[in-house]
Amino acid sequence: MKCPACQFNGSKVVDSRPADSNRSIRRRRECESCAFRFTTFEKIEETPLMVVKKDVSRVEFDGDKILRGLIRACLKLPVNLDDLKGIVFEIEKNLRSSGVAEVNSGDLGELVLERLAGVDEVAYVRFASVYRDYQDITVFIDELKNLQTKSEEN
Repeated sequence: MKCPACQFNGSKVVDSRPADSNRSIRRRRECESCAFRFTTFEKIEETPLMVVKKDVSRVEFDGDKILRGLIRACLKLPVNLDDLKGIVFEIEKNLRSSGVAEVNSGDLGELVLERLAGVDEVAYVRFASVYRDYQDITVFIDELKNLQTKSEEN
């Protein structure tokens, strides 16, 4: 590590501690030449997970965007925010561990719906109505019947 003060190419770590909710490590370093102290941060470099949208454009996966949609679907419902964060975390973890570099937005939406169905049925219907963009009331009613059948089986 090059010293920012004297440009010497050698330093020793004086202190190390977790930072950013254990997503990175903060290191205090000291230059071996001039004893100047400075801080560096070390974090894992993840390959970007891309979402392929309906119009074939690609955007980087954004868990916060999914969380906002889930919060909107759960408005005025007794759903714990930690449960919604858990859904987003689980989906991202599964996608990254599967090794895929790209995921179709349709598949991503279905993953969200699968998990949301177990949390709250009303939130599921709200999310599905926006996500699936129902054009006909009969399709929406069929979706409700399917949900009711699944609910009765459990």
